Amino acid sequence: MGSYNATAEAEWLDTGDNAWQMTAATLVGLQSVPGLMVLYAGIVKSKWAINSAFMAFYGFSATLIVWVLWAYKTAFGVYMLPFAGRPGQVVTIMQELGQSTLPSADLTQNFPLATMVYFQFVFAAITVVLLAGAVLGRMNFLAWMIFVPLWITFSYTIGAYSIWGGGFLFNMGVLDYSGGYVIHLSSGTAGFVAAHWVGPRLAADREDNRPNNILCVLIGAGILWIGWNGFNGGDPYAASADAGVAVLNTNLCTAMSLLTWTACDYLYYKKPSVIGAVNGMITGLVGITPAAGFVAGWGAIIIGFSTGTIPWLSMNIAGKKLAYFRKVDDTLGIFHTHAVAGFVGGFSTGLWATIEGCAAFAVTNPGGAIDGNGRQVWVQIVGALFIIGWNMVWTSLILCFIKYVLRIPLRMSEEELLAGDSMVHGEAAYVLGPCEAHEHLLAGHYLRKTETGPQELSMGGVTMGQNPQAEHDKTGQEITKAD
Repeated sequence: MGSYNATAEAEWLDTGDNAWQMTAATLVGLQSVPGLMVLYAGIVKSKWAINSAFMAFYGFSATLIVWVLWAYKTAFGVYMLPFAGRPGQVVTIMQELGQSTLPSADLTQNFPLATMVYFQFVFAAITVVLLAGAVLGRMNFLAWMIFVPLWITFSYTIGAYSIWGGGFLFNMGVLDYSGGYVIHLSSGTAGFVAAHWVGPRLAADREDNRPNNILCVLIGAGILWIGWNGFNGGDPYAASADAGVAVLNTNLCTAMSLLTWTACDYLYYKKPSVIGAVNGMITGLVGITPAAGFVAGWGAIIIGFSTGTIPWLSMNIAGKKLAYFRKVDDTLGIFHTHAVAGFVGGFSTGLWATIEGCAAFAVTNPGGAIDGNGRQVWVQIVGALFIIGWNMVWTSLILCFIKYVLRIPLRMSEEELLAGDSMVHGEAAYVLGPCEAHEHLLAGHYLRKTETGPQELSMGGVTMGQNPQAEHDKTGQEITKAD
């Protein structure tokens, strides 16, 4: 019995490239589902475990439908505006079987369009899932359901087209290997802006914000780290030598950043924090993303040191001393771990990109400042400023539309905030007993109460115990600063 051989008619198809591209896309998808789902469920209070994981689950699903109906072509289609392609669907069988092309960027790949659509989808999805980390524990789920498709449409696709799809920043020569700007700077900026508009968690939840399961956090973090091999290794769109460079540099930078952050914790807090190490891991992954295949191994190590120190200072010093950072309730510090680290990585790309790395990625940039191309530094700054400005404006417009035009509250009701998952979803993550009693049981693994009250354990930018806005003077008296 004979069979139809599709590859015989598709001479452009490179099965090795296609296999690696689908593998890389799957690795990136695993970062969201289950990676960030598990991380979010473990790092919040137990009463928010389901809601936090579900925000990621929903964001992943909603993004795919939007992506194939109009958003993919807005991000990677035919020129319409300097910052957006012409919207359109990608759902017919002939489209999906056809060769992948990026018409505005004048690039062609040796695998089908279906593979490219899915690969770019998982990047779009993880961006909005990362954004969710800033508003965990209080955003109205209905508002989130509406926010996701609007934000993907009016914010994410614009950054993607401008830098990757052939838009004006692409033509200017902005380097963003795999999303330091398109994904991390945008999600960090938009998350912080969203946290401002949604408002804070309950005061009690901010005061006692201990993770309910640190082992789950580590499992999610491990999936993120290894999944990043597909995140950066897939962006040459081929199983090329540069893909191998990107994977090695990704792990080098991440390891250096984790070690540096842990050393900072040890020097400042006198204890190495696991949550701090996870933050250092994430900032390393974020920082190397715009540079992965452009820099040499020594450049990756330098970037890792930068992402282990600058975001640490941003989170642990500026984040605790500057009034506005204390006022805006960015639940997981997404601004510090993604916006700051993404900017550091993008700026560092302008410094440390090599001529050979750029050539291996098939771009014409003559390296960065290290190879005599000082122009690349200010080009990188221009790209960052556009992403920051666009996300500030459009995230605000979308949330104001939901709140003032659709009349849907952005923040849960006080009753929902008190009850958590059991009221919002009618389900609870743990069934061993009443929610609060179980939280106290879990908390005993991380913090013991003294006779005078709970002790404060502050490490790695996460304060577990009393009010994270409370400071203690040298006499031990608590000094509480107003929001």
